[in-house]
Amino acid sequence: ETLAQLGGSRKSTLKIQATQAAAGLDLLAIGGKPLNDALRVSLAAAALQHRLARLSWNNEIVATLSPPEQPIGPAKITPPPGSFLQATQHGETSLIETVRDILKSASPVLDLFSGCGTFSLPLAQMAEIHAVEGEADMLAALDKAWRKTPGSKKISHEKRDLFRRPLLPDELNKFEAAVINPPRAGAQAQVTMLTKTTIKTVAYVSCNPVSFARDAKILTDAGYSLEAVTPIDQFRWSYHVELVGAFHKRAT
Repeated sequence: ETLAQLGGSRKSTLKIQATQAAAGLDLLAIGGKPLNDALRVSLAAAALQHRLARLSWNNEIVATLSPPEQPIGPAKITPPPGSFLQATQHGETSLIETVRDILKSASPVLDLFSGCGTFSLPLAQMAEIHAVEGEADMLAALDKAWRKTPGSKKISHEKRDLFRRPLLPDELNKFEAAVINPPRAGAQAQVTMLTKTTIKTVAYVSCNPVSFARDAKILTDAGYSLEAVTPIDQFRWSYHVELVGAFHKRAT
């Protein structure tokens, strides 16, 4: 209510994304009035009054009272405003454990659609990782967190739009295993490239059973076995479900 009163606009709907951090709420407001000096001061005062960890307005940070760190495995990351994160901490932990069980001791590992490092950061405790993501600010946050995490093996990273420019077979063949966590649309182009490689194990994380089924068929038609599908109910008050598919290349 305070944010709407301070910066709401009749020309657009004010949308607020709230993320719980250890230091407090991390709020991002989209669709408000353009920032000026007076609004910036008022918003910063509101953040202080309500003890927010961070307040961002139209994707610009206006106040950070305490870094809104998120734990990911052994690491702590400060995600950019509006970054994709898993819905719940227990759901994220279950996803990480499931993916780790699928990949076992494989190294090096490719993390496709890596985001801020949900899988890269914990997996780096046992394997070298190459993270590929389309958003530079997410990769910067991942890199900063990796460098501060004791015991991590190397995490290299690459900014790349995997829908327009999927990794090609000669690039993919450098890796023993891959984890892929695409948006709801799935990753048809990238999965097609995976089928032409020597990668033995793929852990596919999906929030959309429809696109997962399409991409799973591409993999199984090309010689991979779908050995397990693990559903994870992490979307509270929703019928949506997260799942992890374990694919292993069949011996020829």
